[in-house]
Amino acid sequence: MPIKWVLHWQPNAGTTVNTQILSEVSQCVESINGAKEGRWKTTLSFYKPILRDQANANEFPRDFLGISLQEQPGKYYFVLRGQCLVMEAESSIQTIMEKLQSYKTRVALNFEGLQYQLGDFRLRVGKVVPIHTEALRGIVMEMEYLPISSWETSHQIMGEFFDIWKEALSKRSLPGHFVHIEPNFTEFALADQYSSQHTAVQYACIMAQMLATAQSAQAMRT
Repeated sequence: MPIKWVLHWQPNAGTTVNTQILSEVSQCVESINGAKEGRWKTTLSFYKPILRDQANANEFPRDFLGISLQEQPGKYYFVLRGQCLVMEAESSIQTIMEKLQSYKTRVALNFEGLQYQLGDFRLRVGKVVPIHTEALRGIVMEMEYLPISSWETSHQIMGEFFDIWKEALSKRSLPGHFVHIEPNFTEFALADQYSSQHTAVQYACIMAQMLATAQSAQAMRT
């Protein structure tokens, strides 16, 4: 499976994300000869336990993430960051969970946008919006290098391409920048060969970072 970095947009202090930034980022991909290939979507849900007896609270994870990836339509991924666990299940597990009523969805977000091909790279630029609304919560970008599936081997070429991308984007003087947070995959018992579980862990990490940024911005306003 091709290597992938999942990046998120970090707004400058005192600024927020908006659709104009998203549009500028997409235009920048096209300006470096990115060929539009269609649309993509990833869905992420926060689950909380439904506790019928508070005495059992410690037996359940306090919360965890469920992730649906477009490239794996028959699968569903769970990430428990506190326990460093990532699991792959059949997508039908969502229906089973609804029927069991042991967990409820607290928040569900769509990551969706346009996909581009640029030589051996595939770029996906998208917005982060709650399901059922269009309120922009963030901007993400997937950067995929098709010839390599080893996380370690890919570091140099991915880093070099990210530098080229940042330089191209800097010419637009936007109020923020893309950030790459590299999870420690060994903590999740993931091997060097890239898999969809690596992607799920990256989404969990950027989600935590985006929440921290939003909370810090809220604290500054109050």
